[in-house]
Amino acid sequence: MTDPNCSYCAEGELLAAFGIKICELPMSKLILFKEQSHRGRVIVACKKHVDDITQLTQEERARYIEDINRVAECIHKTFRPDKINFGAYGDTMHHLHVHIVPKYKDDYEWGGVFAMNPHRTELTDAQYQELIDQIRANL
Repeated sequence: MTDPNCSYCAEGELLAAFGIKICELPMSKLILFKEQSHRGRVIVACKKHVDDITQLTQEERARYIEDINRVAECIHKTFRPDKINFGAYGDTMHHLHVHIVPKYKDDYEWGGVFAMNPHRTELTDAQYQELIDQIRANL
């Protein structure tokens, strides 16, 4: 099940507005969030177009959580954050996805909820590619 108007389903320009697809995992797509105020921030988007985790079967849900865990382990290994925040929202984007946000004690937002899109840190194409290569190497 996909939705041609959904950035996670359609990918292309819709996804490129905020992210770069890194790879596919068994139950999800791993996406680098372009706004990198928190170095290593990614999104784990379910491959199935559902609005909520309760719409997955028990097996699908277990596979999706495994993907999230695999990515979190990779982010810990790659970027060595002090903590990872997990954000699963859906007020405006009706496709199940989880933001994995590395937090560092010297962060401007340490101790608080991360801003969805603070518009603070955009990178060059080469810098995005470097992050993607580092993540892929540790997946």
